[in-house]
Amino acid sequence: MRPSAIPHVPAQRTLQSEEVTTTDPLLTVEQAAERLGTGVRFIRRLVQERRIRYVKLGKPVRIPESAIAAYIEERTVPTLRDERSRYGKAA
Repeated sequence: MRPSAIPHVPAQRTLQSEEVTTTDPLLTVEQAAERLGTGVRFIRRLVQERRIRYVKLGKPVRIPESAIAAYIEERTVPTLRDERSRYGKAA
């Protein structure tokens, strides 16, 4: 196997558990923006910076519904009560 041209990127991509399935609905950029309550420009920037998974169908870009859910889950900030309950009660 040939080494990657970019030193920090592996030559062969490993499969992730969050791969797109054929049953996962694909959303347009406009639909994704509506789901997140943001503008289309924000979604396009996420795609450009590769901060969200997307599917390229020729020129158009589609975002899997599971990618929107994963994006929300990754960026959800827990409450202080949730953080404290992880450590248990003090003596």
